[in-house]
Amino acid sequence: MTLTPHAPQHTPELRAAARHIGRRRFLTLTGAAAALAFAVNLPATGAASAAELDARRIDTDPFTLGVASGDPLPGSVVLWTRLAPVPYQPDGGLPAERVTVDWELANDEQFSSIARSGTATAHPEFHHTVHVEVDGLDPDRVFYYRFRTGTWISETGRTRTAPLAGAAASSLTLAAVSCQAYTDGYYTPYRHLAQDDVDIVFHLGDYLYEYAVNSVGGYRNYTDRTLPALFNRETMTLEDYRLRYALFKTDPDLRAAHAAHPFVVTWDDHETENNYADDIPENSVPPEEFLLRRASAYRAYWENQPLRLPQRPVGPDMQLYRRLQWGRLAQFDVLDTRQYRSNQAYGDGSQIPGPDVDDPARTMTGATQERWLLDGWRDSTALWNVVPQQVTFAQRKFDLVTPSRVSMDAWDGYRASRRRVLDGAKAAAVENLMVLTGDVHVGYGFDIKDDFDDPDSATLGTEIVATSIASGRDGIDKPANWDTYMQANPHMKFYNGRRGYVTVALGQQLARTDFKTVPYVTTPGAPVTTAASFVTEVGEPGLTPA
Repeated sequence: MTLTPHAPQHTPELRAAARHIGRRRFLTLTGAAAALAFAVNLPATGAASAAELDARRIDTDPFTLGVASGDPLPGSVVLWTRLAPVPYQPDGGLPAERVTVDWELANDEQFSSIARSGTATAHPEFHHTVHVEVDGLDPDRVFYYRFRTGTWISETGRTRTAPLAGAAASSLTLAAVSCQAYTDGYYTPYRHLAQDDVDIVFHLGDYLYEYAVNSVGGYRNYTDRTLPALFNRETMTLEDYRLRYALFKTDPDLRAAHAAHPFVVTWDDHETENNYADDIPENSVPPEEFLLRRASAYRAYWENQPLRLPQRPVGPDMQLYRRLQWGRLAQFDVLDTRQYRSNQAYGDGSQIPGPDVDDPARTMTGATQERWLLDGWRDSTALWNVVPQQVTFAQRKFDLVTPSRVSMDAWDGYRASRRRVLDGAKAAAVENLMVLTGDVHVGYGFDIKDDFDDPDSATLGTEIVATSIASGRDGIDKPANWDTYMQANPHMKFYNGRRGYVTVALGQQLARTDFKTVPYVTTPGAPVTTAASFVTEVGEPGLTPA
């Protein structure tokens, strides 16, 4: 979603790399990896030649970016941290040497009963990030974890494993979050989420924003600190993206949420560049040049998220779509609607739809991911089939006239692709379909209709759109277009323009959705309230006020 339109200039390094390698060669794995190394001077993966740093020489707390966990499986979870004694420096305050990090995972918060422990290496080539995939754990239980290097011990994180695949799990409470523009306000919703009783958090995109951050942090308007000038530019290189993650992750509320709950993450556009589509950037630069930027963005994303080894990118490619299960209660099909999509029709933006939006050759997901999703539904035995993804899935008309404008960046701009997904859900007899969405900086609740232009057509599922954490600044409960949207879209059951997050409690009989908002984010300390609550009964898709 656009915040500030402008035309960034790509760095000389990226332009030089693009000139040295053609697009056809670049799009091979070898070419992509070579181009990335050329562009960012990145050493080969697994380089063993780096000297080892004596961790006892680290004289400042290296755990400034906190801890995180993610992608819980029945017997496994991913633990994450990054060593950065001076996080706002490009090198994080460490030399280009590997560091040994000890980790512990315990059954209790006092660490009196250790379930697993081991050591990991923080490699300089991965910016001293650590990803530990802990296996052999008991299913469906809470654990606590921490890291140690030298004389320093990290804060304690709390995580959990999923139930066994065939287990009849009775309930699960998830939270959905999205869109955390650092310059638009404080991450107050995360402070409340850290204290909320949820099992898992789904981050639906725009974890990072590529735009410049000035010395006072934009609308945060700092008076107690001055941010370094190196943040006051758009992210282009691997160093830029790494530094931006460091800035965002120093926020104490974001750190608290990560420490409290395991996250399942997927990206949208701003982790790389606004509204890009596959290898087509927002601005007029050659695809091979943009793919170099995308490769840097994808690598920094993997480095800074609790993701498993299969998600580690190769050049500009990273398979982020994946499937998780919560016993027989829920299946989560996490989508990537950026990396494989066709270019937006009619120049992007809000447009009256023409024939291109119904062109079956155009796709939101790419053919491989689409088939993976439909096959997963066909084989699913879960009660709830939940699809965490990025952009608004339901039809969203902007006007009361016919034809109305719709968003070319959302599924409205890819109607043939949406039709195939809905037909696949019907063919698989998916009764309890729920789509989780971010992107638009407001909270929506939709009934997903078989025919959005016919209010009497069958309701096939429910869409829950999580508002932003900070993007859009304070917002208001009823935006100026509230009446228009609610009248133009009878399947829209909720619309709120405040910041916050959403929780969904999935049970054997129904799902309860609570839209939680704060009145302001441009100053810290706002309270949280529940703006609205809805239930969706098993076998009866759609939203009913609770």
